[in-house]
Amino acid sequence: MRAAPLTVTALAAALLLTACDSSSDDKDSGGPTQSSTSACEIGDMDVQVGPANTAPAAGDTGNIPVTLTNNGSKCTLEGFPAIDLNAADMSTTVPQDKGAKSQKLTLAKDATVTFTITYVRGEAGGKASLDVKTLNVGLPGGSTDNNSKWSYGPVQTQNGSQGDVNASVSAFSQAGD
Repeated sequence: MRAAPLTVTALAAALLLTACDSSSDDKDSGGPTQSSTSACEIGDMDVQVGPANTAPAAGDTGNIPVTLTNNGSKCTLEGFPAIDLNAADMSTTVPQDKGAKSQKLTLAKDATVTFTITYVRGEAGGKASLDVKTLNVGLPGGSTDNNSKWSYGPVQTQNGSQGDVNASVSAFSQAGD
């Protein structure tokens, strides 16, 4: 007699657990699916460069924070900022910080992210310096760029090559609350 109630209880528990199973794929069942957001566009962003911790003399390191505020609809940033430094007769791309890891960020309207450009100041008029005039900021997956005036002095180059700057750009990080 004791076996019957125990068997019935076990069977009821098994049926209850089976009824709770939700391992079916919502895509095929017509259930809700996750909505995707498009890549953020620089044209939808308010771009603020600085205030900077500038390098005061040749050989010193400076840090320039860049803050982006999303003025458009919800969007996604994945990867690193695309940064170009422009001199009078050439442009060079700032490489990613080798120690930084990017993360996927979803930005609602008015959300803010930051990143930092770190550079070594070059000697004014030196062979191993790039006399930067403007900074060009682009976003991964974006189609346009934002230009800002560069007022932080010449940037040191590596190995005397004008196109290989001694600078790096960090990954995006969420700012604010």
